[in-house]
Amino acid sequence: VQLQASGGGLVQPGGSLRLSCAASGFTFSRSGFAWFRQAPGKERQFVAAISWGGASTLYADSVKDRFTIFRDNAKNTVFLLMNNLKPEDTGGYYCGADPRARTYSGHGLAVRGNYLYWGQGTLVTVSS
Repeated sequence: VQLQASGGGLVQPGGSLRLSCAASGFTFSRSGFAWFRQAPGKERQFVAAISWGGASTLYADSVKDRFTIFRDNAKNTVFLLMNNLKPEDTGGYYCGADPRARTYSGHGLAVRGNYLYWGQGTLVTVSS
């Protein structure tokens, strides 16, 4: 099992980045995915998630209307498009996968414990 996150970097406030999470070793099409981020000295927090069927997405309030999560089953890759980046978006971004084809009610997609596989993360720095 492998989740390889990429696409991070240094960007000015107001800029954009697209993160990628390439998955292998499990059935991608039956897996839900999420992005979490961790700022220095803080706990890892939920950013965005997409259900295994792709019909449902969920975003943290702080990124709603700025970030978009989407998936490409043909490429076994999940993406996070981040627009209008702010300094508070700085941190390590981690991709998690739930391979169990589960459907969650409420904010279940945002629960860190529901994701069994994790990648090593990619660093995003928003600074002028």
